[in-house]
Amino acid sequence: DRYDKQPRIPTEEKLNMIIADCSRRLALALSIIKDLGLRPIELTWLKVRDVDLETGVVTVTSAKHCVGRTLKLKSGTLAMLKNYVAMKKFGLNDRLFPVKSSSLSESYRTVRNRLAEKLNDPIFKTIRLYDFRHWKASMEYHRTKDLLHVKAFLGHKDLRTTLKYVQLISFEGEDYTCKVAKTVKEATRLIESGFEYVMEIDDVKLFRKPK
Repeated sequence: DRYDKQPRIPTEEKLNMIIADCSRRLALALSIIKDLGLRPIELTWLKVRDVDLETGVVTVTSAKHCVGRTLKLKSGTLAMLKNYVAMKKFGLNDRLFPVKSSSLSESYRTVRNRLAEKLNDPIFKTIRLYDFRHWKASMEYHRTKDLLHVKAFLGHKDLRTTLKYVQLISFEGEDYTCKVAKTVKEATRLIESGFEYVMEIDDVKLFRKPK
């Protein structure tokens, strides 16, 4: 399979503006998703015992039959989380956000849409809750240029799934279209169309071309 359409990645400024307009509880939830690239449902599964409140290391139970992983919160998010846990007087087995992911998404959309109206900026209405995960995936690729790292970070089993999340964009401002070839015929067609070979992983060849 080839993935021609990549998700639109919001700017960090826009994500931070949404977080700043939330209640403290929702702001914390969004900050955790943004730091760790979690799926919303993974956030709702997190228990106090899954987080080391001293180091910020979080053990994530992965959704969709994917791979669990160990990630780390940023210091600001960790400080918010410590205050939240103390205020709620949670025990080790308590869920940090005991709600359904659908409820979390609904609360997010309410805040996002309100902010779009307040600032008269319709772009906010296009930013989905899942785009916080997409943004993190893209930033991890920018930081490491390592698709295997991003694959492990997101908990994917198949690299082709990771390619749907990662926009191959350089910081010099050059945007790339990324395609996958599984046969010699597909690879030949891509090269004839101006794509350059990048690497081979999991028996597929990756190509890219400036947009």
